[in-house]
Amino acid sequence: MAGVPENRMELRQYPDPVLRAKTAEVAQFDQALADLAKEMISAMHAASGLGLAAPQIGVSKRLAIVSSDGQPGHDTVVVNPEIVESEGWEEADEGCLSFPGIYVKMGRFTRVRVRYRDLKGAVCEMEASGLVARAVQHEVDHLDGRLLVDRMSPVQRMTHRHRLRELEERYRRRDQSLSAR
Repeated sequence: MAGVPENRMELRQYPDPVLRAKTAEVAQFDQALADLAKEMISAMHAASGLGLAAPQIGVSKRLAIVSSDGQPGHDTVVVNPEIVESEGWEEADEGCLSFPGIYVKMGRFTRVRVRYRDLKGAVCEMEASGLVARAVQHEVDHLDGRLLVDRMSPVQRMTHRHRLRELEERYRRRDQSLSAR
């Protein structure tokens, strides 16, 4: 597609250890950060996601993208996000780009207020509800090293155990092939 940058970022999948690390706060608001956010937006849309956290592309920074509807141009870049207020509760199906093919019913707040910095370092706040509130909470979980599998009930883990093992095996094979190079 003309005008769309080629996505060179590899989406990290479970159980890649970078997904488990608590991320470092961003202190440098520069062109490199803006370029990273732009590439993350491209990667998120290429994977048909509604959100993407920096650890999912192997970068341990408190940076995430949230889309209101999955359409290009409807993205919010949140740097150093912090949920400062929440209310309501709802259970709904949730998936994750780092757990392809797995969807689980999960409880989340229905409305959140998030304080974050934009790409220039300015402090911003966002009120989010519904699917956007769910996406924000999901991405903040990633920034804290918390994964979809951590929120699964024992029954959900049993239900998805074969797919989780497939992802673990795929990661092990990938890791071995990289080590052999």
